[in-house]
Amino acid sequence: MPLSFAVDDKGILPDRMIAALAAHGAIQTEREFDPDQIQPASLDLRLGAIAYRVRASFLPGSTTVAQRIDELKLHEFALTDGAVLETGCVYIVPLLESLALPDDISAAANPKSSTGRLDVFTRVIADELRGFDRVEPGYHGPLYAEISPRTFPILVREGSRLSQIRFRRGHALLGAEALRALHRAERLVDSDNADVSEGVAVGVDLSGTLGGEGKGIVGYRAKRHTGLIDVERRGGYSVLDFWEPMTARPDKSLILDPNEFYILASKEAVQVPPDYAVEMVPFDPLVGEFRVHYAGFFDPGFGYAGAGGKGSRAVLEVRSREVPFILEHGQIVGRLVYEKMMARPDQLYGQGISSNYQGQSLKLSKHFKPA
Repeated sequence: MPLSFAVDDKGILPDRMIAALAAHGAIQTEREFDPDQIQPASLDLRLGAIAYRVRASFLPGSTTVAQRIDELKLHEFALTDGAVLETGCVYIVPLLESLALPDDISAAANPKSSTGRLDVFTRVIADELRGFDRVEPGYHGPLYAEISPRTFPILVREGSRLSQIRFRRGHALLGAEALRALHRAERLVDSDNADVSEGVAVGVDLSGTLGGEGKGIVGYRAKRHTGLIDVERRGGYSVLDFWEPMTARPDKSLILDPNEFYILASKEAVQVPPDYAVEMVPFDPLVGEFRVHYAGFFDPGFGYAGAGGKGSRAVLEVRSREVPFILEHGQIVGRLVYEKMMARPDQLYGQGISSNYQGQSLKLSKHFKPA
């Protein structure tokens, strides 16, 4: 399709427009896309052949990422045959994809859902930019992944996909009135009293009803000093080797221990209609005791009945900070902001493509055997 838009065309670019960006050279790559690399509203990004361990995370500011790597690198190593990224270390990996964006197209990146559920802190950086995971309109240059495993060491290789990127034209975020109208039409969450004033409010489920019949599990706390996880291996690891299941308390509360990592689930079942994309954002940036949801993108069709869903829970990747913090059942931990697609995707999440989390409840990443 031609890479041209009407003046008033705004929104997130769908799969076929992402393919058109690539065909016109706005997305450049060192090798052909993988067959499932383009998702309904995003593009998976692949690691390149070389990784650099650096002394510290950084933003390039007025220089290039390559220059900063030269200043900060401790050593470099090949990913062609696979390599282990250790916990507590910071790595920079040039990606196979680079950009030559038109002046009216920007981009935003996020960890893939499976990456966030492994507590792998991943951000995309680009030359001369002053923010993580945001690429300004008209950017021409390489992309890099900053990777820091927090709990589990991981095995990655050239071509591994830890991050995803969305492309956007203009501003198409739904305001409060439009969001309320969409909720009335589509019932975005299964709540009669949904708060949709500044995005759809999402609470945490600590009832013990989501983790399997009769089990009473509310979530999982990551174990430390485990074996490594190969990010390409699906269903290959025992849950109990890496996670401690947590059962519901009588008062439906949970104390988050400092610097521990948890997998929890939302109280609400969520759906994303086909003409919209969603991102989870913090409920209140002033509530600094914990961080929720590293991987915040939800594709069109997520949980949507027409794509095989019946509402899907948002899995919450939670890390407490310096002090213990009590969560209570139903406590709001994030908001879902809805944005219009520029056009409906050719394929929806969960509809004929590899979608690991359609219809999910409380669920660990795809790397673990079903409990």
